[in-house]
Amino acid sequence: MKKVTYSPPFLRSAAIWVLLALNAPMIAMANEDAEMSSIKNDPLTTMFEMFRWEGMIASFFVILASWVVLRFADRVVEKLGSVFADRRLLIQKISAFFHFAVYIATIFSVVLLSFKISKEILVILSGTGAVALGFALKDLAASLMAGIMIMFDRPFQVGDRINFGDQYGDVIAIGLRSVKLQTLDDSTVTIPNNMFLGQVTSCGNYGVVDMQIMVDFHIGIDQDVVKAREIIQEVAANTRFIYLPKPIKVIVSQVVIDSCVALRLRLKAYVLDTKYEKDFETDITLHVMKLFGENGIQPPAILHRQVEKPYLINETDTKQPVSV
Repeated sequence: MKKVTYSPPFLRSAAIWVLLALNAPMIAMANEDAEMSSIKNDPLTTMFEMFRWEGMIASFFVILASWVVLRFADRVVEKLGSVFADRRLLIQKISAFFHFAVYIATIFSVVLLSFKISKEILVILSGTGAVALGFALKDLAASLMAGIMIMFDRPFQVGDRINFGDQYGDVIAIGLRSVKLQTLDDSTVTIPNNMFLGQVTSCGNYGVVDMQIMVDFHIGIDQDVVKAREIIQEVAANTRFIYLPKPIKVIVSQVVIDSCVALRLRLKAYVLDTKYEKDFETDITLHVMKLFGENGIQPPAILHRQVEKPYLINETDTKQPVSV
């Protein structure tokens, strides 16, 4: 015979409430862990957690200090270049390398101070965000790599006078992203570094202060070319902008200018400093043209001669001169 035990309803309810009360802390901890897990798996939250907000202020002061240092360095380089003119290019090269070092150190410092490098961040950066950032910074990355190649390959240097496309002037800075060129009309042109990899660049002095200058003069074919050549050589040798350790040459050739045959005398000489290029050319031209006038050396002109045509026969069977 079975024994049946009857439990009143209120006893069963009380037992359930007791069990819930005993397990309440464990249920709360499980819910909290689930919430933390969901938060950690949220990319937006992870992105916010990657920033060190206290390091942002330090990064600002690092950038400000770098700017002050670079400004001070530029002023020092400018003063040293004016005092030591023969070492001006060397000082500018050292300044370019110093700028590179400051840029790289500043970037690394800001990244380390402002971001928390963790596995989650590396995963995020290696995903779609990194791809999007790579496309956005494609041209910038190309310019950065090109700038490094320019610094090591050295097709030109800071202080060189170059001809790139339709731009002609002095290289005043080689940066991480671009090259700054100061033209002869005192304009500053900024050219991205990656453009120099696919185009031809002509450098006039390549690391030295002096540079070869060509000045052309034209005279008639019936003029005293020997005297004209002597005048050009003498004027070039006595100008105050000439660099005498290198040779002075005057090359004579026959050319056609506006259907007129002329003699071209091309002076090839070296100016003392690239910054005197136009002063050198102006001084040479003024003195040569003055001496040409004093010695009666005339510019090119169409000549009218008396020529005798051997096959033009008149009634008396004699040759007659014909004016042409």
